[in-house]
Amino acid sequence: MDDATATEGAVAIRRAAMDLLAHREHSLHELQQKLARRFSDRDLIDSELARLSNERLQSDERFVSTYIDSRARRYFGPAHIRRELRKRGIESAVIDSAFAEAEIDWSAVCRELTVKKFGPNSPVNLEEKARRTRFLVSRGFLSEDSFS
Repeated sequence: MDDATATEGAVAIRRAAMDLLAHREHSLHELQQKLARRFSDRDLIDSELARLSNERLQSDERFVSTYIDSRARRYFGPAHIRRELRKRGIESAVIDSAFAEAEIDWSAVCRELTVKKFGPNSPVNLEEKARRTRFLVSRGFLSEDSFS
């Protein structure tokens, strides 16, 4: 591949990445996967993504922060969100840092979801309590998030 072709490829990859980032934040891993479907030169993709990251146009930290806020507003708990972020190629240290900085009252989110799903009344028996608990655990809430 000559220099002109490489430059054209780099411009096309950068433009495609910027188009994706204009729509929403993406993790580095997501961008790599999406761009690899369209472009065959992995080294060029990695080079352009490193450049975007250095320019702070792509940031896993920013992606994780917005992702946590978005998923919490949709009543997903921290365990569920952590699993999703790991699937998106985010390192545990970045996830832990973002959760530490997030100003989300997970107990309040859990209570809101419980009222939305089951109404304001407490469970009437152990079977109902177990059903609610299974639902909340499936949404990523843990027992310390105080669901009853």
